[in-house]
Amino acid sequence: MKHVTILVPKGHFSVVNIEGTHHIFSWVNQWLAQSGRSPYFDIQLAGLSKPALQSTGLYEINPGRLISEVHKTDLIVIPAVHGDIDQVLEDNRPFIPWIINQYKAGAEVASLCIGAFLLAETGLLDGKKVATHWQFANDFRQRFSRAIMVDDKILTDSDGVYTSGGAFSFTSLLVYLIEKFQGREAAVLAAKSFMIDIDRNSQSPFILFSGQKEHHDDAVLNAQKFIEDNFQERVTVDDLASKFGVGRRSFERRFKQATSNTVVEYMQRVKIEAAKKEFEKAHKNVSEVMYDVGYSDTKAFRTVFRKITGLSPVQYRNKYAPQEVKKALLSK
Repeated sequence: MKHVTILVPKGHFSVVNIEGTHHIFSWVNQWLAQSGRSPYFDIQLAGLSKPALQSTGLYEINPGRLISEVHKTDLIVIPAVHGDIDQVLEDNRPFIPWIINQYKAGAEVASLCIGAFLLAETGLLDGKKVATHWQFANDFRQRFSRAIMVDDKILTDSDGVYTSGGAFSFTSLLVYLIEKFQGREAAVLAAKSFMIDIDRNSQSPFILFSGQKEHHDDAVLNAQKFIEDNFQERVTVDDLASKFGVGRRSFERRFKQATSNTVVEYMQRVKIEAAKKEFEKAHKNVSEVMYDVGYSDTKAFRTVFRKITGLSPVQYRNKYAPQEVKKALLSK
């Protein structure tokens, strides 16, 4: 039997993460019982106080135990905690040494969504790939530079440390863990029962690119604005470096440091974001949108679009176009 400890943090914690994890793992136990087998997950909630009241005042959870009463566990699940990150980390700092000690004693640790920030405070993500909600990826990079942020991924798995992407993608990590611990049959049945898209590995289609502008490099900020205002035009790195009076090598280095993207990647992301918006609202075909955002090579456009979104232009249009557009496409 695997002992699972779901943490109940202080602050505005995610009730969905806590209850959802408990519910889905409990379902596995019920399925095993129906199959004449013993339950696998021994699930408990543990916190810093009893009861734990959300800072919003909306919900109260009464953990079965305090973490000081949990001397040994096999899997720790860290839910998302919302609000000011500095305050969140300070309020929940007592969890840190306990998580570290449990990991050293053989426990595995999983963070859900922006629970990755609390997990990263332990240092257990240093040198490891990590996923979190795409909206918080740049903030995470700035705070925890020793971790390897992969903002397009739904989940990561490294040395008994797991992370999941944003919001309800935590269910994908739970299904992944069920398969790891109980096999493919259990994972498939759980995915079907809870209508979870099994084996989904990217949150790229959901990412809204707005650019990293929380920095103080004026030349880079000006270049970002120029790229965004002129995405339909053909602009080169040399053009930008010259326009803003910076040597090319220095400009490229400063741009990557400030935005976490190369100049070319940033230009591609801006163009593809514009293309996504067109597909979401307009009746234009792929070629029309391609030309509108400054591409003339169909293969290049499709390659970059798929690289950034995880979908082809046609797949994206069919998925996110307005209902009337979808109906028209289906009638053809």
